[in-house]
Order: sequence, then structure tokens, then C-alpha cells
Amino acid sequence: MDRIYRIRNGADGRYAVERDGTMYWLEGDIFGDYRPGAPVTEQAPRFLAPVKPSKIVAIGLNYKDHAGEMNKPLPEEPLMFLKPATAVIGPEDPIRMPRGVGRVDYESELAVVIGRRAHRVAAGQARDFVLGLTCMNDVTARDLQTKDVQYTRAKGFDTFAPLGPCIAVGLDGSALSVEGWVNNDRKQASNTRQLIFSIDTLVEFVSFVMTLEPGDIISTGTPSGVGPVKAGDRVRVTVEGIGTLSNPVISDS
Repeated sequence: MDRIYRIRNGADGRYAVERDGTMYWLEGDIFGDYRPGAPVTEQAPRFLAPVKPSKIVAIGLNYKDHAGEMNKPLPEEPLMFLKPATAVIGPEDPIRMPRGVGRVDYESELAVVIGRRAHRVAAGQARDFVLGLTCMNDVTARDLQTKDVQYTRAKGFDTFAPLGPCIAVGLDGSALSVEGWVNNDRKQASNTRQLIFSIDTLVEFVSFVMTLEPGDIISTGTPSGVGPVKAGDRVRVTVEGIGTLSNPVISDS
């Protein structure tokens, strides 16, 4: 299994691939043919968000345990909403708490990275259109979500879509542990076996509505245990086989 990282290098970052425990500069195109090149010699590389999506399609209430936590019935079809590309940040970038919005929550999620242009893809062919999997934090201004009913403002603030640290290529997403941590306290602990709608089903459903471009994200929903953060906290999303996405929380001055 490969893990693809985007390392801060030059104006737009540079891709590297971790294979068998060694990191190499990536040669070629992550959305086409790529291969490992020279070893990465940087001692402590700074990772960027692994892709720059044109859009993030997020799925609400897609874990059985989270639906129960929210006292809502299981949805009959995926509940889909969008987060803007401007919300994306990478590992260690700060989540900025907007002034006056009230409670802001973490939501730890497994995210799917699209690898090929996908238009009305059948579930049986979905994996041919997936590059790999990554971690996402669907940061949410909860009071605004309740006030607005729809999700655009509550989930669309700058810095409200941390992604990373890598894209795990060839990882089966059907039975992975998903954890969310605030400081040293584990707040979320579930498994993608709890998903109501599978990755393949989501690719089919979303691509019937809108064309997905290479680098676009489908974030598969959060398990139970969501809760608030405050300035000074550190939030971590850990997904088995991918790694840990860690971000500090600061006030937006």
C-alpha cells in the first residue's frame, strides 16, 4: 500500500510517496501513472493538505451510532451537503474559531479522494474512480447549524475542512477504526462497519447528482461522540491505515 503526501516545497508543494516504510519524491501524476523517485532526505517535512479539491461533498448521519446520538432515524438515502474548497487546511494548520458564532464542534471522518472524472458511476465500478482514502475533520459551527437548518454557513468557514496527512492508496475502507481526540481525551471511537451507506454507494449516489473531478472529496460522515472545541485545544482525527490528522484550535482575531 502506498501513502501519498504533499510536502511544503516550492509554490504549490511537492508530492512524495511512502512505500515499505521509506519516503520517496513522487515522479509522474498521482491521478495517472506515478512511481517513486529519489528518497526524501528532509528530516521533518511539513505536510500540506494532500489534494486541492474543487469541492468537498460531505455526508450527514451516515453512522448508525451517530444517528442514535442525535435522536434521528436512519436516513433512507445519503444526506449530502457541500463544503467549499476555501475551507481546506492541512496537518498542523490552525482551525480558526470565528468570533460570535457560538459552539464549534469537531467531527472525525474517513474521506474518499476521487482519482478519475466520475459521472454517473455505478457502485460496482466505484473503486475504479477512487484514488485513495484520507482523514477529514468536518468542523461545524453547531449553533449556526441549528439556527440556519441548512449547513452551508455552519460548515463553510475558512479552516473548517482539515485534510490529511496523506492519501492511502489501496486501502479497503469497509472496516477501519475511526477515532477523534481533543487534547489527550478520546471522544470518538467507532468503525466504518457502522456506515449506513458504503463508499461504493456514496460514489454512485453523488456522481449521479454532480460530476466529480480528480482530487474531489467525499467525506463519509462522523461517528458518535461529536462535541465542542475551544481556542487552545488540539484536535486529532485518526483513521486506521492512514494515520493522524492533528490541528490546533485558535481564536480568529
